[in-house]
Amino acid sequence: MSVQVNGPSPSNPITPPSGALRPRLAFVGCGYLGSTYAACFAELGYEVVGMDVSVEKVAKLSQGVLPFHEPGLEALLKRNIDSGRLRFTTSVEEIAEFADVHFICVGTPQRPDSDGADLSYVEAAVTELAPHLSRKALIVGKSTVPVGTATWVEELVARHAPPEAGIEVAWSPEFLQEGFAVEDVLRPNRVVFGVNSDWARGMLYAVHKGVFELAAAEDRQVPVVACDFATAELVKVAANAFLATKISFINAMADLCDTTGGDVTLLARAIGYDDRIGPKFLRAGVGFGGGCLPKDIRAFVARAEELGVGDSLRFLGEVDRINARRRTKVVTMAAEMCGRVSGPAGPDLSGLKIALLGVTFKANSDDVRDSPALSVARKLMRAGAVVTAYDPEGMATAKDVVPDVIYAKNIPEAVEGADLVCVLTAWEEFRHTDPAALTGLVDHARVIDGTNSLDPVLWTGAGWKYRGMGRPAHG
Repeated sequence: MSVQVNGPSPSNPITPPSGALRPRLAFVGCGYLGSTYAACFAELGYEVVGMDVSVEKVAKLSQGVLPFHEPGLEALLKRNIDSGRLRFTTSVEEIAEFADVHFICVGTPQRPDSDGADLSYVEAAVTELAPHLSRKALIVGKSTVPVGTATWVEELVARHAPPEAGIEVAWSPEFLQEGFAVEDVLRPNRVVFGVNSDWARGMLYAVHKGVFELAAAEDRQVPVVACDFATAELVKVAANAFLATKISFINAMADLCDTTGGDVTLLARAIGYDDRIGPKFLRAGVGFGGGCLPKDIRAFVARAEELGVGDSLRFLGEVDRINARRRTKVVTMAAEMCGRVSGPAGPDLSGLKIALLGVTFKANSDDVRDSPALSVARKLMRAGAVVTAYDPEGMATAKDVVPDVIYAKNIPEAVEGADLVCVLTAWEEFRHTDPAALTGLVDHARVIDGTNSLDPVLWTGAGWKYRGMGRPAHG
């Protein structure tokens, strides 16, 4: 339809059906996505209610307690609860009465029986909400979904909502980066509106007026892409597929550098200066993880197969396989550095103590979903190693996923007596660690830099043998 900057200045602005000066907002599903958006839009001055079926989660959020780690978010949560602009509930009836716009923020995990996305949470959210909507309202999908979902949601609404209410549907995908989510909501690099009517489009502009006002005050621009449903649904999965491809590409180059003696960090820097490529997401390492990229690219391929265009996305299967091989690569490197041979069953690491620095899938998060670090931990333990780990934020969640790892209180405790140290999450704490202070704690001063974030000269100067991912060996 169109691309605009900071929204229009309509001569006849949309009046919210509730009669409020600004649209009243509800966020259905108060996990990472919903609670982040709820707190941030309350910070922008909107009246907001977050709704979740979990009584325990709602109780914690209502007390200003964030059930996950995200820098800066808990302060916003507490401040806006205290101001009265933000509250949480388990009542569908309450949000139906209150809100003009209902954002669907529930999870879309991979189905247990296939690579496709499980839309049961989306279906439950819509079918439970729709019958209680007695006046005109807009249901907006934010969850990452297969193309075609928004039209299906329209059909659900038509079956379950009172016809006289005139409920409409839109799709506005989220682009949150864990660790930077507050900035991504308050200062987005773009917003996308998938709409079927001028009214829905106007409502979404009204909902984002606070975002545009903040941008104007800071002399920034926020591109607004107004488009059809299919385009809006494809934007998020296409972006994630592209990022995953870029990460796997540089990791494939790391394998070539290992074979030829090249340095992938210099290679990445050289190609990143080309503005057609850019430097971001070109750090070779143990690969991507988390709750989005792995399952999203698999669901993308699965949906393409359903639509008869699977050949067009078949390359994403290799992107996924390259990513999986990075985790095995660390185990192979560990065996090589420790002088262990590999048999038909793989490396034998029996009797070795290996310390892992990092268990989350990325820094500035406590998220361990599909974490490369925990995958490496499992593989090392299967090879016979005793694994000790430390992470600034993720150990409580990691203990539930991989309980057999020994979790340490700090870096020195984790590395004490280690035959090998593996840095697997790019926390600043690890990058700034003094290697000389650790030399006397380990049994053997050997380090695998699975994030390529350490300074090889500094570590080898402190007596360590250093191996990076796609970098020449040092020491």
